[in-house]
Amino acid sequence: MKEIKAIVRPARLHKIRDAFRTLPGFPGMNISHVEGSSAHAGMEQHDTLKGELTDFTKKIRIEIVSPDELVPDILRIIHHNAHTGQTGDGVLWVTEVTEFLHLCQAEI
Repeated sequence: MKEIKAIVRPARLHKIRDAFRTLPGFPGMNISHVEGSSAHAGMEQHDTLKGELTDFTKKIRIEIVSPDELVPDILRIIHHNAHTGQTGDGVLWVTEVTEFLHLCQAEI
């Protein structure tokens, strides 16, 4: 089992969600509204607090816990629907899940 996380442009979320609806066995996803800043080549100086606080871009974080066999399809769907080829498209990563339990299941 894997956890897939992606940070994407908000405008791309509907395309990703629509594509997931066509994937048999899709396990569902959670989204969060986040803000972030990419790495900069040099140290940036801001003259005001407002300048310091507005250096972030609004993004959507997608979180999915998936069976291993669906991971390649999920990654393909996210990449295909989030990719524009421009800086700021976002990031995508996968981590191993060692335990997973639906809380509605019986006691551990």
